[in-house]
Amino acid sequence: MAKSLLLVGFSFLLLDFVAADHSPLQDFCIAQAGSSVLVNGLACKDPKMVQANDFSFSGLHLPGNTSNAAGSRVTPVFAAQLPGPNTLGISLARVDYAPWGINPPHIHPRASEILVVQEGTLEVGFITSNPDNRLISKVLQKGDAFVFPQGLIHFQRNIGTGNAFAIAALGSQNPGVITIGNAVFGANPDVSADILAKAFQVDKSVVNQIQSKF
Repeated sequence: MAKSLLLVGFSFLLLDFVAADHSPLQDFCIAQAGSSVLVNGLACKDPKMVQANDFSFSGLHLPGNTSNAAGSRVTPVFAAQLPGPNTLGISLARVDYAPWGINPPHIHPRASEILVVQEGTLEVGFITSNPDNRLISKVLQKGDAFVFPQGLIHFQRNIGTGNAFAIAALGSQNPGVITIGNAVFGANPDVSADILAKAFQVDKSVVNQIQSKF
């Protein structure tokens, strides 16, 4: 019995070791744009070819264009836009909001996020997992910060009369974004209206109407 427990414990330790991200084995791994090498992440540029510009991004002082249905614009600074953070587990984004604009409910499957309001007043919140599905929300003013845990649905809304913007820092060079409405109602090919009608407890005609907007 003791031997079996020891074996199970060893197996869990081994699984944890194999599943965890490894610490970097070099100073940096600048993302190599256009590389044909397929890895879990982005292939590394030759360190001898690395320049200061690989670590630098400009333009975050410029407002994003919020002329869209949501009334918001995200300017990401992920490894795809800035090669320097590749493998370092960090990234950020600027989020602009028109008056009453929203950053729609979405998740980041690979990162937690901390958002700092730079201008305006934002209503922010996230929803806990089943079965509670508890909404945790707060109104933020300029200079306030709020944390969104990894993998939980969250959102922001500008409740002021003027434009607003925030800076978000995320714990991955490629946090991923799944916008709930786009994913559910804008999937390619479409999710069956029968499935969505039953899931959302509405008539199929309602589902078809929503899908037509995506």
